[in-house]
Amino acid sequence: MLDWIVWLVSWVLVSIGCVFILTGAIGLIRMPDLYTRLHAGSVTDTGGAIFITLGLMLQAVFVLGNTMAAIKLFLVLFFTLFTSPTASHALAKTALLSGLVPTDENGDPILDSPEKAQALAKSRPEKS
Repeated sequence: MLDWIVWLVSWVLVSIGCVFILTGAIGLIRMPDLYTRLHAGSVTDTGGAIFITLGLMLQAVFVLGNTMAAIKLFLVLFFTLFTSPTASHALAKTALLSGLVPTDENGDPILDSPEKAQALAKSRPEKS
């Protein structure tokens, strides 16, 4: 009975993770500019990784009886949760530094010029 519940819960988690990743893939195709595509991809990628890894961890511990695999999966999830947002931030900042201007829902630029995008990326908060 416990095996059946573990299988059900783990596959539900994996399926939810797959839906997250599929939604992110659709967002990458449908969104109008780099910044919204980057947001759609990074948020859903991180959410998908969480659910899929949790489902796999349940499988590793309760079905396979391999706690070392679960620990390794946890480490993969831990490092993914730190590197994915950092990479997304670095890509967005590099796009701003290169002068790529964000657009609104109509495709009109939000900023007046690429120079303003570069200045926005270089700006630092004032120290008090």
